[in-house]
Amino acid sequence: MPVNPTPSSSGSQASPGASWAAGPVTRLGTPTLPPIPPAGPPTVPPSGSGGGGDRRRLWWFGGAAGAVLVIGLVVVLALTLTGRQGASPFEGKPRAAEDVRPPLARRCPPLAGSATPTSPARPADPAPEPRVPPGAPGQPLAGERTVDREAGISYPAYGAPWRPWRAVWNAGSLQVPYKVGQHFVTEEAYDGFSDYHASILSAAVPAAENDALTFDLECVGRQVAHDARTEYYPQPNRMEPIRDERTTLDGRPAWVTVFRLHFRSEGLRATDELVAIACIDVGKPSAAVLYVSVPGTHRQFDWVVDHALASVQVL
Repeated sequence: MPVNPTPSSSGSQASPGASWAAGPVTRLGTPTLPPIPPAGPPTVPPSGSGGGGDRRRLWWFGGAAGAVLVIGLVVVLALTLTGRQGASPFEGKPRAAEDVRPPLARRCPPLAGSATPTSPARPADPAPEPRVPPGAPGQPLAGERTVDREAGISYPAYGAPWRPWRAVWNAGSLQVPYKVGQHFVTEEAYDGFSDYHASILSAAVPAAENDALTFDLECVGRQVAHDARTEYYPQPNRMEPIRDERTTLDGRPAWVTVFRLHFRSEGLRATDELVAIACIDVGKPSAAVLYVSVPGTHRQFDWVVDHALASVQVL
């Protein structure tokens, strides 16, 4: 910037000592403006400028929205044509429905056409009234019975050493829930922590599909007996069959299996056991199961097996 500039009287020349001419801002008089160019069409941004990028982005957004719309229409059309609304057309074949039937119902499907048993056509004659050995321990208690309302049966209550069963034993692969009955310990902590028992126990086990009232009684009876032999006792073992038949208990169809099982287990004095299993059709979707077991170390109680079976009553 010049030092102390002094403008001339005309405003067009600087004094002799001035260094610069005055600029348009300090010049006196009306400034001369540059000519205004004629109006013309708007200029187009050159290639590569911001305007072209915006249009390309708009094209991309529009194309993506159109693709989403087309895919949605295809999915709706596929679901409508296949009749599988709520399912994905990309998931392939539908998964098979989970089998929620009870284990016995899966192993023993209902007999074709009816619940008529396959064998034998005529029930076996009921067993004669069993004799109670005079003076034997564990005599039946006069007028007292063990009542299992869930299973739908009752049977005699016996005196000492028998005592009430107050636990739930979900036995074997069939998970038969024995909740009611009597027992006593024959060997305490035979393996260091477990007791061995004589038992008279009952349970209700689902045997029919859904709420059906009929099932294959023979199959159910044999499955429960097989499960007892393979799951309740030491393996391997040998079965000595005594009874395996259709009969009636208190007028209701039943499958009764009786056998003596021979086995060996470390620490256990008993090497055999008398076992009876009765599966009774009580007119429900579940079968009533009566399980009686007497270890070979206490054969003086073997008579209880026949007595309990013969004394069953259906509620």
